[in-house]
Amino acid sequence: MAADILAVRDLRLWYPVRRGPFGRAKGHVKAVDGVSFSMRKGEVLGLVGESGSGKTTIGRVILRLHKPTAGSIAFDGRDITTLSRRQMRPIRRHMQLIFQDPFASLNPRMTVERIVGTPLDVHEAVLAAGERKTRVEAALEMVGLSPAHAVRYPHEFSGGQRQRIGIARALILRPEFLVADEPVSALDVSIQAQIVNLLDELKEQLGLTILFIAHDLAVVAHICDRIAVMYLGRLMELAPTDALFAAPAHPYTEALFSAAPDPDPTVRRQRIILTGDIPSPVAPPSGCVFRTRCRYAIGACAEAEPAFREVRPGHFKACIRDNLVLQASG
Repeated sequence: MAADILAVRDLRLWYPVRRGPFGRAKGHVKAVDGVSFSMRKGEVLGLVGESGSGKTTIGRVILRLHKPTAGSIAFDGRDITTLSRRQMRPIRRHMQLIFQDPFASLNPRMTVERIVGTPLDVHEAVLAAGERKTRVEAALEMVGLSPAHAVRYPHEFSGGQRQRIGIARALILRPEFLVADEPVSALDVSIQAQIVNLLDELKEQLGLTILFIAHDLAVVAHICDRIAVMYLGRLMELAPTDALFAAPAHPYTEALFSAAPDPDPTVRRQRIILTGDIPSPVAPPSGCVFRTRCRYAIGACAEAEPAFREVRPGHFKACIRDNLVLQASG
């Protein structure tokens, strides 16, 4: 079995809410609240949930773009939780980010060659000009673009091509770990499949480990080995992809499945409507944070936060109810 490349333990990121003339903290926005998981080398882990559930924040904390409030992050066996910016610099070449918006993440004043080559300027500044150009062209070819595209600007490309440029920039240093932050959500459906297939091929070719953040269950089902379901800054369920789709163990996962469109018009599934909006992370509900929208909630759900426990081999959930028969996907 492959070794763990990432281990996150009880990770928290709380933003203070300041009020009054002296800016005193009157509370906290609990963006990430006690999340734990690990990833094996070469694995793709999907992170899904509603907008505002904390998915993107987790990815950015793992990359140390945000400093965690508590908990620990171990990357390739080294604790990076409290490292300074200078100490993190040699590690950053091994962990890179693919952004959600393929246009806003590219500088419109820079050519593709400058954009893709920027990580080389930061981490390999002594590289000769000829070798730098060769590396940039190789990165473009790796993502299905032509070396001739290097002299063009971002506005000259389609959305899918711009995302390929972003992927080339992330891969030019040959990192071990990628955080893909909803990399296809801003693209047309026909282009989404191309980018997902590209990432799948690059994962096999380069031995990448990918934290794939998304809200589309069909996308994560195609590329991910395991799926983690988030709600209001906490993990609700974590399981191998096939097991999660065949037999979800948490009511929130069931609700996500019921909301996903099915391409088969003959399939008739019960639609589960979640009442109300996602609660405020400043004042989350007591006990289970999902209980205020859960149709299976009982009085005990409000009394204590449910433990994130293993209910089947490799299948974890944060729910006290074990007698539920939940609707699977499809």
